[in-house]
Amino acid sequence: MDQNQEIHSWVGDLEFERIGPVKRVLKRALLNPLVNYIPAVAMKAALRFGKSELAQCNWNDPGGWKSMVISYHGKPKQIADKFLVNGGAMSMALRNRRILAATLLTRLIEQADNGTENGVHALCLGAGPGRIIIDALLEAPESSYATLVDISSDAFDYGRELAESCGVGDRVKYVQGDVRDVKDVLDPPPVVVKMIGICEYLTDEQIVDIVKALAEVMAPGGSVVFNSISKAHGTDRFFRRVMGLHMIHRSPEQLSALFAQAGFGDFVSIPEPLNVYHVIVGRLAGGPA
Repeated sequence: MDQNQEIHSWVGDLEFERIGPVKRVLKRALLNPLVNYIPAVAMKAALRFGKSELAQCNWNDPGGWKSMVISYHGKPKQIADKFLVNGGAMSMALRNRRILAATLLTRLIEQADNGTENGVHALCLGAGPGRIIIDALLEAPESSYATLVDISSDAFDYGRELAESCGVGDRVKYVQGDVRDVKDVLDPPPVVVKMIGICEYLTDEQIVDIVKALAEVMAPGGSVVFNSISKAHGTDRFFRRVMGLHMIHRSPEQLSALFAQAGFGDFVSIPEPLNVYHVIVGRLAGGPA
């Protein structure tokens, strides 16, 4: 079994959220055009009237960790959020991405743990509270641990409480900064790296700059897990005009080509069922043959 087949086999039995054919046609023909072209002022007023926590979080911090928590949890209190979180393709795709990325990270950690005496060190960039890496650590060998790095420390207290409640509080360390500033705390070098949910907010130049710095601190042959995003959710105009989210849509091939400039290769791309996100695994050159 080659690497592509092996990685695909890891996720073959996962249960994802899906949209049935009737609902898919209804969304494309009616719901998506409505939310995309109703005047933004009216949409914002309706969301304020409905006391949408998801909208307010995005207005305060577009694409920030608090909006991710609401989407991941999937059980909002407000009626407006019930529609956005439970019925929106983007929120469903986010939860699918969470399951897919966590599973891949777990299996990569397990793979790297084979023959390792001191446990596998994982690194999470743009971590927020670290929900996905915490999910992965819950299923990974108990010797594995993670360093979570973010420019802002705003989500760290929530993340520490979450990790403690999940029983992995002693296996995570939160660090404020970016990969270029935290080299001294990455000892030993990370073997598995998570970059989920950040590339869609970065320019090509920023991504290349970050992954080049990442390649300098990673163990040779280590793995990176990242994602692309497409417009398959059908509501990009709504997110830009109403939510303030200006995401950069790239194909898996386009994004992988940026990582390749830093020495990553052997890319394996796996879509979640709604085809909004592809989660991609890449390997840093220089590992064992």
